[in-house]
Amino acid sequence: MKAYKGFNRDMTCRGFQFEEGKEYHEEKAELCESGFHACENPLDTFNYYYPGNSVFHEVELDEVSDERNDDDTKICAKTIRVGTRLDVAGLCKAHFEYVSAHCKPANGRVAGDKESAAAGEQGSAAAGYKGSAAAGNWGSAAAGEQGSAAAGEQGSAAAGEQGLACCRGGKVKGGMGAVIVASELDDYGKTVRVAAAIVDGEKIKADTWYTVKNGEFVEVDEK
Repeated sequence: MKAYKGFNRDMTCRGFQFEEGKEYHEEKAELCESGFHACENPLDTFNYYYPGNSVFHEVELDEVSDERNDDDTKICAKTIRVGTRLDVAGLCKAHFEYVSAHCKPANGRVAGDKESAAAGEQGSAAAGYKGSAAAGNWGSAAAGEQGSAAAGEQGSAAAGEQGLACCRGGKVKGGMGAVIVASELDDYGKTVRVAAAIVDGEKIKADTWYTVKNGEFVEVDEK
């Protein structure tokens, strides 16, 4: 099955050296104990590897354990094949596809706790506690406490406390303890810089919109 995994910049994870394109196998797969771990939701990888100091890859898992994590989509398998490296823009795109695929039709663009909601270009999506929301280009996505929100090009993403907000070329905000990630685009829509930070109430304020300029977060003037 397809999943996503974070690594240190040197492609190590908990002391084990990985390489892109290689396959690895272990005899046991026990969640948080043995085997190879990855996340079904791309942005859940940020719970384990900070975006500014890590690299992220698409992976294929075989012989996946039936165990599931209560807090996110982390899974464990006996076999892993390390695929293509993804930048933050790629992770946001993969997150949008993941949320779209797991959206409950009855909820449409608004989802409850631990559910997913997705909207297309210029649309809006919202999810509750530990939920996931994704919106396309020029759209807006919002998630509650410990939730994740991702928006496409020039969109907006907002997350609650301990959540995660990610966008490409737009604006982001989060509650205390949230991770915010945004990319800066050139005139042709190509990502040129990426910034990531934790909302600490000092350097990065809570519930305040930020965008990226010259590789740094700056507050959005909403006047």
